[in-house]
Amino acid sequence: MKAGLVSISLRQLSPRKIVDLVSECGLSGIEWGGDVHVPHGNTAIAQEVAHITKDAGLMVASYGSYYRFAECDVDAQEGGPSMMEVVETAEALGAPAIRVWAGQRGPDQTSEAVWDAIVRRTVKLADEAFKRGIRIDFEFHENTLTETVASTCRLLEEIIHPTVRTLWQPPLLTSPSDRLAGLRGVKQWISNIHCNHFDQNSWPDILELQEGTEEWSKYLNELKELSPDRWIMIEHVKNHSADQLRKDASALVNWLNAEDK
Repeated sequence: MKAGLVSISLRQLSPRKIVDLVSECGLSGIEWGGDVHVPHGNTAIAQEVAHITKDAGLMVASYGSYYRFAECDVDAQEGGPSMMEVVETAEALGAPAIRVWAGQRGPDQTSEAVWDAIVRRTVKLADEAFKRGIRIDFEFHENTLTETVASTCRLLEEIIHPTVRTLWQPPLLTSPSDRLAGLRGVKQWISNIHCNHFDQNSWPDILELQEGTEEWSKYLNELKELSPDRWIMIEHVKNHSADQLRKDASALVNWLNAEDK
């Protein structure tokens, strides 16, 4: 797998500074966030960020959008980017994938009508993205339809689209053994990995990545069975610190090098 950074880990830095830092850390690519660094619908900025990323010898790993299928749920919060704004921005960025969120509620709080609407809307989004050579990846996150392994598998089985997958990250408020079991359960659908380390406390109690070496070694061993054309990207950095990213990147690169031996 290739090592990268999710840009929202350091929202306070400009795209140029993030590119310089990622290069310094020996990472290979960036998932650019749609809230600050590459705003939804601003294709000019997307093209500029694509240019500085490529010029630094880095790859655009994904476009981290905040599209949540709000139009599928009459009770959802209004606002947010439109589907076509997200697709067109990802295309201008040269992103091979778009991260989206499967609604704004967990599966137990989502009606069957909204669930079905998200399935239909995802297929439409995936078809539009596919025309541009772009994949769709769901954020694996609470308060969405990908809150659990079971709901994630159900959603993807109902969508049945060859370019729709899910990201994975260790869920908060769960034990390492439950996280590993969950990874096994959703493994067939995984695209890229968001890498961070929390204990069983929740946000914002992020820990140094090195402290998660034992836990992550089990995840990486499980992921060996998948094809290697995937990104594992640092998401969330303690204190939003550039110095901490340097340490976390060193840990991640060392893990991947050890896996290759």
